[in-house]
Amino acid sequence: MYLSGIPSGMLVDNKGPRPPIMIGAVLLFVGYYPIRLAMVHGQGFMGVPALCFFSTLTGIGSCCAFGGALKMAALNWPKHRGTATALPLAAFGLSAFFFSCLSSWLFPGNTESFLLVLAVATSALIFVSFFFCRIVPVPGTYAAVPTADPDNNRLHRTRSGENRHSSHAYDDHDTIDIRGWALVRNADFWLLFTMLGTLCGVGLMTINNIGHNAQALWSDFDPSKSPEFIQTRQSIHVSILSICSFTGRMLSGISSDILVKKFHIQRLWLTVFSSVLFFLGQLAALNISNPYYLWIVSSLNGLGYGFLFGVSPTIVSEAFGVHGLSTNWGTMTIAAVISGNTLNLFYGRVYDDHSVVFPDGKRECSLGLDCYRNAYFVSLIFVFLGFGVALVGISRNRALARTLARGKI
Repeated sequence: MYLSGIPSGMLVDNKGPRPPIMIGAVLLFVGYYPIRLAMVHGQGFMGVPALCFFSTLTGIGSCCAFGGALKMAALNWPKHRGTATALPLAAFGLSAFFFSCLSSWLFPGNTESFLLVLAVATSALIFVSFFFCRIVPVPGTYAAVPTADPDNNRLHRTRSGENRHSSHAYDDHDTIDIRGWALVRNADFWLLFTMLGTLCGVGLMTINNIGHNAQALWSDFDPSKSPEFIQTRQSIHVSILSICSFTGRMLSGISSDILVKKFHIQRLWLTVFSSVLFFLGQLAALNISNPYYLWIVSSLNGLGYGFLFGVSPTIVSEAFGVHGLSTNWGTMTIAAVISGNTLNLFYGRVYDDHSVVFPDGKRECSLGLDCYRNAYFVSLIFVFLGFGVALVGISRNRALARTLARGKI
């Protein structure tokens, strides 16, 4: 899904949000329904390459629909862009939790019915929404945030031949358009790419492996617990992560607008706050050996991930322009692919090194916290790196604001 961000983003930016939204509705159905058929007919009905292909279609469809919704929110509410983009971001983060709860309530233990719900419900919701989606022209101009403010949120731009003495107005962001090769030649892009990548990787490592954390801790704390009990606890932690990520995205988007409009503080400070949450989450993961307190790890990492993702698209739109938001955001999410896979592979290596291999090939680690602790030492380093890069970005913005205030540009 992340890798389809750039092509789907280019489609959104070049053709508008509506066509990708319809494409997303179609691809989600075309992707999920054949997977359901494979589940119904059993082994031999469909090969692994075909399953991979249809799974890829669901990812592309999801990315197209989400990119269209994000761009539409950013364009229709320029005065409240942080809040507007946080809503689809939050809904996107909560969708897996919503559909899994709906399916478990309606069809408990029935994977075939769950896949049918995904095929029909996801595509139908997007298809119906398509007819209500449109870009509303915004008349007039908008109030400016003074550029003399040292905490101005405008990132330093390095376009050659660019006049840099424009004010930090909402319509000023709409005149900026940095994308494509101009984006990768921009120093601020690499700052944001590094910050988003390092911190996303930290969040994704816990999100993807919280089940292993729970398994390891319960195996050491109380080996008598049944697999069904442990599976239930794993599901609880997945739910905690999802709800906390949703909460973080909502709070991040809304609070970023308040910080900029009322206190003239950069949105980047929320990424610093996200780093603090991740720091506390890694410390908790390094020290909690009682599985009854593992919810602290899930909550802190979920909130940190939510705060990071809730504000990042708005930062990108203000730095490089809203017209190329979908393409630029898709480019930014590549950072999550790189760092997320890196930390996930390292976590797996650490876990496997502490596991016992049974004759049937099954691996199991019963050492509790020691099963994965070393992985969190590395993720803690990533947190410090992301924290430092965020502070560098804030410092660059302040320096630019002071220069503008002195009339040197």
